Amino acid sequence: MTARSIKTWSWLHKWSSLVCTIFMLLLCLTGLPLIFHHEIGHLLGTEVEAPEMAKGTPHVSLDKILDVAKAKHPDRVVQFASQDEDDANIWFVTLTPTPEPTDDFKSVALDARTGAVLAQPRFDEGFMWVMFKLHVDLFAGLPGKLFLGLMGLLLLIAIVSGVVLYAPFMRKLDFGEVRKQRSRRVKWLDLHNLLGVVTLTWFFVVGATGMINTWADLLIKYWQYDQLTALLAPYKGQPTVPVTQRASVQQSMDAAMAHAPGNKLSFIAFPGTSFSSPHHHTFFLKGETPLTARLLQPVLVDAKTAKVTAAPALPWYLTALLVSQPLHFGDYGGMPMQILWALLDIATIVVLGSGLYLWFKRKQPQTLAREADVALPGVTQ
Repeated sequence: MTARSIKTWSWLHKWSSLVCTIFMLLLCLTGLPLIFHHEIGHLLGTEVEAPEMAKGTPHVSLDKILDVAKAKHPDRVVQFASQDEDDANIWFVTLTPTPEPTDDFKSVALDARTGAVLAQPRFDEGFMWVMFKLHVDLFAGLPGKLFLGLMGLLLLIAIVSGVVLYAPFMRKLDFGEVRKQRSRRVKWLDLHNLLGVVTLTWFFVVGATGMINTWADLLIKYWQYDQLTALLAPYKGQPTVPVTQRASVQQSMDAAMAHAPGNKLSFIAFPGTSFSSPHHHTFFLKGETPLTARLLQPVLVDAKTAKVTAAPALPWYLTALLVSQPLHFGDYGGMPMQILWALLDIATIVVLGSGLYLWFKRKQPQTLAREADVALPGVTQ
């Protein structure tokens, strides 16, 4: 590499890192508890648990579950319904003033075997909610998500430029060497380089998947415009199906499950909501394996007739989104992968913190090269 190219890559690495580092530190710090959100929820007592009953106790009709939930909030409409990921004996029903997307929602957790209300959990308060909102959108909604997506892009640039610079800066040193006998700044420089290389692949994957996740709202809207519009052509001009004219939701779910055997229910989107159409109950089904459990199959069931009208395959961009979400938080491999993700997260915090330290203690590249005893092409020692 020439001195000019080194200077260009150094400029890219310096400014892309400086702009995004504070926000990446925030995301790493808030992401750490989110890796263990289920475990923390159990410790804090915020997780809903169903009472012990004989194994195989039958479930009541989904229609009864929904009636009980609506009775708790009669002035609201059901937006979504889903079963607990770890316990199919628990239903969660989300109710909102209107079907449109909103932060004003109420949740009701019900026992699938008895229809009894177990709790009315609040997902918009508490420590974990604050961590989640800071991590996802900085409490700024879609603009906040897109801003963090831009910071993710700068992170990827910083990682790539850091890799390019690693070889020429470390030509005289053994791989991963930390010179403890040198000045504090040189030791932190070596540690920064070492941990940066060790966490390289992980940080790139987490940064890339995080950036993809920030596009979720836009990708869903594009999917609705691109694919649902054609599927809903026969319903053009018709209003949202009134609740009084809708068929049994249990009957609709049975039809959806029969259409795609071998799958489990992920969640139900009701007519008029962001994940459905004004004329359908949309059932999002998932597979049984660790990978297919992240890939959803939407099945659209006519809200009036309870008959399946379409089951479109998700486009590649939504598949990429669904795969990236659990990979971002290390949800694929259970506790061992969560612990690995947490350790790498902590190492990345050190990388980011050491980068800030080196900036505040900055010197000219030539001076740093002499101090660290590394060879820069085109720089006279």
